[in-house]
Amino acid sequence: MDAKGENSLALFPAKFRESMWIRRGSFVVIDHTGKEKAQESGSKVTSIVCKVLFFEQVRLLQKSPEWPEIFKDTRPIPAEKSSPIEQHEDDGEVDSSDDDDGMPPLQANTNRLRPFGVKCDAETDSGSDSDS
Repeated sequence: MDAKGENSLALFPAKFRESMWIRRGSFVVIDHTGKEKAQESGSKVTSIVCKVLFFEQVRLLQKSPEWPEIFKDTRPIPAEKSSPIEQHEDDGEVDSSDDDDGMPPLQANTNRLRPFGVKCDAETDSGSDSDS
């Protein structure tokens, strides 16, 4: 859905397909060039996804005046739940918990198998050093 409330079908390029997932409620930036030409030719795909917005980007945009009114009542999906892309850690900055926007805390995924625990190599190395 665009800022005018119109629904359209967009092509999700392979460069995004290989590295991330999007799902209902995710925000993306699309390119509408050629929309009219595609509609005239009878194609249902009228635009192309240019950029996938991450949770932090959506939150910053929501606070800016450029965010469309039609999207004001929607909440972005946290990055931990929406994409498997590695997360960048802040440089030890502690944010206030007021920015949670009333979201519940994350819970562990019980459907995923955890890899078996690997013993620390330091214990085995120190044992072999004392034997020599």
